[in-house]
Amino acid sequence: MELLFLTTFGKAFVPKSLRPHLHEFFEKTGREKVPYESFGILFWIGAVLTYFVYMSQVFPYLQGKAPFVSFAVSFVVFAALMLCFIFTFGAMWYFYLTMQIYNRTKEMEAKLPDYLTLVSTSLKGGYSFEKALWGAIKPEFGILAKEIGLVSKRVMTGNDVTEALGAFAMKYDSPLLRRSVSLIIGELESGGKIVDVIDRIIENLKKARILKEEMAASTLTYMIFIGALVMFVMPALFALSFTLFNVISGFLGNITSSMASSPVSAIKMGKPSINPRDYMIFTFLAIGIISSSSALIISIIEKGNIKSGMKYIPMFLLTSIGLYMILLKVIGTIFGSILNFG
Repeated sequence: MELLFLTTFGKAFVPKSLRPHLHEFFEKTGREKVPYESFGILFWIGAVLTYFVYMSQVFPYLQGKAPFVSFAVSFVVFAALMLCFIFTFGAMWYFYLTMQIYNRTKEMEAKLPDYLTLVSTSLKGGYSFEKALWGAIKPEFGILAKEIGLVSKRVMTGNDVTEALGAFAMKYDSPLLRRSVSLIIGELESGGKIVDVIDRIIENLKKARILKEEMAASTLTYMIFIGALVMFVMPALFALSFTLFNVISGFLGNITSSMASSPVSAIKMGKPSINPRDYMIFTFLAIGIISSSSALIISIIEKGNIKSGMKYIPMFLLTSIGLYMILLKVIGTIFGSILNFG
């Protein structure tokens, strides 16, 4: 009953014009239905978080204000917070689903040469193209086997095999998959020797895989260099700069206080105008941005695309920020005797 309520509630917030696109998107993730209950859960999580933030941070400041002002401010703030939470969690969910689709696509591309090899073997053994296509479906092919199974269901329900294969190729954003299926469809429509085309596709796919592995191996030195700079050198430099900032601030503070008590002070000095807390926030933001960007750069060097580097971002962030906090303690302890801080 609760799940049905969440499903109905979530579906009410999704415009009808977007529902077909959502269905296509979630099909790529392996889901047959759109999880409208997740939209309902997302809404209620945003509402609860908005309520707690509003009551703890905004409501106390509205005490004693005019009723109209309180209502207007409450409405605007509540709506803004609600949209902010929903957008943030929705973006995180979309990112997760996009990476899931990307991983599924890469898995199919990796299994495609082995699958086509079985298809070619069956064709050489005298099977028709449809029987060879269905007979090559094996559990070890995982997602590719499931997708070809869906193609077979479309063919059994009256669709042409070329149309079903074309829909399968266009379903995923994979140039390799689309080119391979397009060549097979073209040969089927022209009535040529499909076995020769499949064998050439298999050979080209294997050559492309070997070239990618060689390219990744040749750029390994650059990836190690960038990774070492980001995860070890950068946190050390930021920790050292923050410690030196505190040391200089302490020296200037001592000099200022001693000169203020002196009867003769011709030079006026003061502490730096930068707040140490603001500087700390800046270092964390800088480390986060640099680490994330470096992970994406390494992905471009290694794989030739950005999406494959998303999995490196948590590792880079955790390593660089963790080392930064450790070095802050270590370097602060070493220099602490100078001004008795750390």
